[in-house]
Amino acid sequence: MKNILKKDITGVILAGGQARRMQGQDKGLILLNDKPMIEYVIEILKPQVGVLLINANRNHDQYAKHGFDIISDELSGYCGPLAGMASSLNKTETVYMLTAPCDSPFIPDDLVQRLITSLESKNADISVAHNGERMQPVFCLMKKELLPSMNDFLNQGERKIDKWFNQHALAIADFSDIPKTFDNLNTLEDIKAVESTL
Repeated sequence: MKNILKKDITGVILAGGQARRMQGQDKGLILLNDKPMIEYVIEILKPQVGVLLINANRNHDQYAKHGFDIISDELSGYCGPLAGMASSLNKTETVYMLTAPCDSPFIPDDLVQRLITSLESKNADISVAHNGERMQPVFCLMKKELLPSMNDFLNQGERKIDKWFNQHALAIADFSDIPKTFDNLNTLEDIKAVESTL
């Protein structure tokens, strides 16, 4: 496996969910200290990847203002993050794709490098972040060549990311030293609680 470079990676911000716990509001556009949540993710992720895309199923005009291509789920009905990953992987022109959710403003500036290091050390197909307690499946780096496998899995009616991961060579990237990285903001109360800390 040759060394993976930034230019080899398309980063995808997953913003395609229904956000039921946010009363159906579009999470990426909810303000955190007067700034849409997705902007925190864009700022930290953009320098770490070669290309950046946004996976969203509504409010395309608002997301497009950030200057990145918007990818909608090809499967209708909010089928979960794996559907967003598949649609984005289909549009990815680099050898690797990295994903992160739109509601995690604490992403570190070495997220991508840690995932790369893990993937390379295990010669794996997918590298997934682990916070010390559990896997964080939407923070992952994967090979573009996995697209047919992912599509087959979804076409069988399957939706669970972990189950699909287990079909491939998987590397676990240890983030137990910074578990706060994966604090995603699921409710308006969560947002109020962190606004004072940012």
